[in-house]
Amino acid sequence: MNQLSDNPYLLLTPGPLSTSPTVRQAMMKDWCTWDDEYNALVQSIRSRLVDLALPEHPECFDQYTSVLMQGSGSASVESVIGSVIPTDGKLLVLANGHYGQRIGQMAGVLNIDSYVWDFGESGAIDLPELDAFLAVHQEFTHVAVVHCETTTGRLNPLERIAPIVKRHQCEFIVDAMSSFGGVRIDVASLGIDYLISSANKCIQGVPGFGFIIANKTKLAACEGVARSVSLDLFGQWQGMEQGNGKWRFTSPTHTVRAFDQALSELAQEGGVAARHQRYSNNHYVLVEGMRALGFETLLEDEAQSPFITTFFNPSHSDYDFKRFYTRLKEAGFVIYPGKVSDADCFRIGNIGHVFPEDMARLISAIEQNCYWNAPSSEQKQLEHKQLETA
Repeated sequence: MNQLSDNPYLLLTPGPLSTSPTVRQAMMKDWCTWDDEYNALVQSIRSRLVDLALPEHPECFDQYTSVLMQGSGSASVESVIGSVIPTDGKLLVLANGHYGQRIGQMAGVLNIDSYVWDFGESGAIDLPELDAFLAVHQEFTHVAVVHCETTTGRLNPLERIAPIVKRHQCEFIVDAMSSFGGVRIDVASLGIDYLISSANKCIQGVPGFGFIIANKTKLAACEGVARSVSLDLFGQWQGMEQGNGKWRFTSPTHTVRAFDQALSELAQEGGVAARHQRYSNNHYVLVEGMRALGFETLLEDEAQSPFITTFFNPSHSDYDFKRFYTRLKEAGFVIYPGKVSDADCFRIGNIGHVFPEDMARLISAIEQNCYWNAPSSEQKQLEHKQLETA
């Protein structure tokens, strides 16, 4: 049962998200970035992240490393884009939402030769077309995709995309911001060269840093490629390796300590499989309840992730998202506005320290606040008169 007595509401967003009281409590101690105890904690986190990324191939542990990077999740994405693609390389971005487009924007600002293949914000990646395209355009050296596109909640099929990318000998970059820790991903089986995620997503930490799980051989070849000092992925890796966990620049110590606790709680829950099941249960309760109230989902069920769900706004003239949002916040729930440019919608997240009973309470709150379906005063008067004459 979720207990958030010190918080006025649940964050039903794709991150930051509601955290456990014990994760928040972990931030109540100050740490020195030079202290051996703190740096040992960083090394432990790095090791456990690699373990999480190799559920099927633990024997490949020494072939991969993890690098922690200060800033938002987008900073970690930009670190990879700006650090691993050489001047003679070319990036193909598979985009079906805002965050795929953002990768393309980063490449453009960094003057990286790139092409954004836009499948539409609600569209699926055309896999046969991708295979044919890479067969013809052999100049591409890297392919990037967002695993769970938070714009809609679509889960792009890594297990089908990866073989195509590797068959054409491209390095594979995966933005797993909203999925890593919440669904099984094996970087060795998929041939992922760089997987990127953030502290404040499915592992249920707080904002402050992202992380990259990288193939050591590929990363070692990136020395001198970075287009930034602070976001130099190779430099950050070498700093942590040579300094036994020491960050090159000031690290978010409290966030790191909270993340250590969050990793422990993930293990206590039963690992990624158990967390995925809870998120799936949250999603099921949410979607069934919302559909019973007349709401429609944007995506088809088979493409939908269990992490965040997009719903169409009601078409009723009295409906206003801001008013709806405010009422739900007052009832103890914070939801998210829509991000799809060609659809009038809003989003609800299923991740964080949130449980199926919380989603059931949300459905009750939504039902009570469907003010646009409430009868008008004239209808109420008519119904009252009809009762009187009955």
